[in-house]
Amino acid sequence: MSDNNDAGGPRSQGRASRLVAPGEDLGESEGHAAGHGVLVMDGRLRATKQGRVMTNENTVSIEPLRTAYTPRPSDLVIGFVEGCTNNIWFIDIGAPFNAILPMSLGPGKAAFGGTRSLMDIGEAVICRVQEVEETHSSVLTMKGMGLRKIRSGTIEEIDPHLLGRLKGKAGRSLRQLKEDTDCRIIVADNGRLWIDGEIDGIVNVRNRLQTMSDEAKSIGGVA
Repeated sequence: MSDNNDAGGPRSQGRASRLVAPGEDLGESEGHAAGHGVLVMDGRLRATKQGRVMTNENTVSIEPLRTAYTPRPSDLVIGFVEGCTNNIWFIDIGAPFNAILPMSLGPGKAAFGGTRSLMDIGEAVICRVQEVEETHSSVLTMKGMGLRKIRSGTIEEIDPHLLGRLKGKAGRSLRQLKEDTDCRIIVADNGRLWIDGEIDGIVNVRNRLQTMSDEAKSIGGVA
């Protein structure tokens, strides 16, 4: 029995992968491994997410059309200061739950109540996730190499599940993008990018990111 028919394995082979919904049958599980967004149930592969079916060797997974960022310890993130107290900054990192940056883990020393003298509301920062609490809120740090306020360039955003496609194998796609546009680019784990360079190069990067996002949303040529 063929792996490519309805009774066999996943029907994701070919040029155009198909769009599936949660619970949809993807075929027999024999000879296949369940990847992200896929479960084995009664000898069949079933989708747990909406997205496109992707097959990498014998692993079948679902690439979602859009995802929210889920923080993990040690993640590099780009955030925006959205508020502060006397000793804590509240940082928007694009996650469903709040992220806090204590003054003790901030970019410098300030007296109690002097948080806004170091970083004001609306400023952009490069941080790392130090820990994720049981409530799913995150504690950030700016103590580490390369962690700082962003003072130049621009910030763009893509869906976090597209980061692998942007970086490519061993980072080759990202290196090529930097060479082609002559821009400095930092790609954070929350799907935000810091881009710095000449205006033509920045526009070039923006256009390529938009093209990649549009292609990811298109299934078999249908948006």
